[in-house]
Amino acid sequence: MEPPLLTRLARAIDATLLTAWATPGEIERVAEEACRLRVAAVCILPFHARRAAAIVAGTGVAVAAAIAFPFGGAPAAAKAAEAAAAVEDGATELDIVANLGAIRAGAWEVLAAEVRAVRAAAPGCTTKWIVEQDALDPAELRRAVSVIGAEGGDFVKNATGYGPGGASVEGIRLLRSLAGTMGVKASGGIRKREHALALLDAGADRIGTSAAAAILGVPERRE
Repeated sequence: MEPPLLTRLARAIDATLLTAWATPGEIERVAEEACRLRVAAVCILPFHARRAAAIVAGTGVAVAAAIAFPFGGAPAAAKAAEAAAAVEDGATELDIVANLGAIRAGAWEVLAAEVRAVRAAAPGCTTKWIVEQDALDPAELRRAVSVIGAEGGDFVKNATGYGPGGASVEGIRLLRSLAGTMGVKASGGIRKREHALALLDAGADRIGTSAAAAILGVPERRE
């Protein structure tokens, strides 16, 4: 791969570790790897934000904290509080699971209120709203993306990786067509370079993956 394309791919990647049982050492390794690979961000659970932020400080790698992960059913006030705490601990990006139950119920004001609440709690923070695309019908997806955009969301993201589907080229192309000026993040089952590049070509701006080194063709550092 030509270096400019490799650089573009690296700068689109969020190196991710979102298992609830991840150890401090594992968090440190993924944050250190994110710095070594010069990716966009390291994406972790809020408890680990302070640890990750200390490692990436000054490198240009952002800390993205996953909020209400992976189910999204917390009320707006809880999401806002979790977001504020993550920002205090060093997160500058938030990957927030939208209230999927509210979306399925057509409770659009609930979705709008939580986007507003998180925005108010974390001003200036990049917000990526996870809509679990494969769990929604086309009308629900369209309306959810519209509400998120209208209330100031920065990105829409297709999946948590814990839901019924992952990132497909067709799905990301659809999400891109709905997102307007928002960014699109692709996540779920992205482990090969060809898949990641196809998703970028389909309109993804960010790629969430736990296989960043393999995608970029860089050997993993062994202890």
